[in-house]
Amino acid sequence: MRFATFSLLLAFAFAQVLLAQTPIPVIVPAATPAATKSQAPAPSQTSSSLQAALKMLQEMKAANEETLRKQAATLEQLDELEKAAEQIKIYTKRG
Repeated sequence: MRFATFSLLLAFAFAQVLLAQTPIPVIVPAATPAATKSQAPAPSQTSSSLQAALKMLQEMKAANEETLRKQAATLEQLDELEKAAEQIKIYTKRG
């Protein structure tokens, strides 16, 4: 009985040693040079990039609307097919 108790206590002690947490390593960021004064972009560059981004967004919106239109048409066709399948089921049960 003593041997079983001792071996059980030894197993628990060993399990506690295995489950002990190791310290988390501390990561220190590298030193960076002092921030330099940056120049603001010229207004013409900013407006042209904004116009290009706006044009790209409008093109994406048009493509998304076209995709949505195609999906709506496909859903209508699927609804029609489902109705036709239900009618076929009804007719086959009668006959």
